[in-house]
Amino acid sequence: MNIREALRAEHSKRQTMAIVDHIGNDPKRFAELMSIFFEGEYRLTQRAAWPMNYCAERQPQLISPYLSRLVAQLERDDVHDAVKRNALRLMQFVDVPRRLKGKTYSICVELIADPLQPVAVKVFAVTVAAKIARSSPDLIKELRLVVKETLPHSSVALHKRAREVM
Repeated sequence: MNIREALRAEHSKRQTMAIVDHIGNDPKRFAELMSIFFEGEYRLTQRAAWPMNYCAERQPQLISPYLSRLVAQLERDDVHDAVKRNALRLMQFVDVPRRLKGKTYSICVELIADPLQPVAVKVFAVTVAAKIARSSPDLIKELRLVVKETLPHSSVALHKRAREVM
């Protein structure tokens, strides 16, 4: 299967799962998908995010070599919201390496506090930040303050997620 052509041909759950099954636990095939996610055209990047998430849920070790690049994507202003949303969604299922925890936490807090960020980005950022903060009471306090300041102007989804993870 040519993953790029499969993504171009169709965007459906069936096609996504066919790609995920094709990749399995093969790092080379996953590398092809990640190349499309990071360097592909806008539409393909969006489409690559869906199988990327499923692959990472099934085989978390596949995403490890790409975590630094995913964190870097979160800092960029020129990427589509779907890229941030899917990168954060994926990071819920993996252990963020120690070397990336501080940077990832800071980015998540900034995204949560940013009124221009979409709800889904904020929801996943709360989950990732809370997961990182669990090891530090000071970070938990800080995260609670940031989330508390955001909640009056937020959606039901963010309220619900904040209750779940805090």
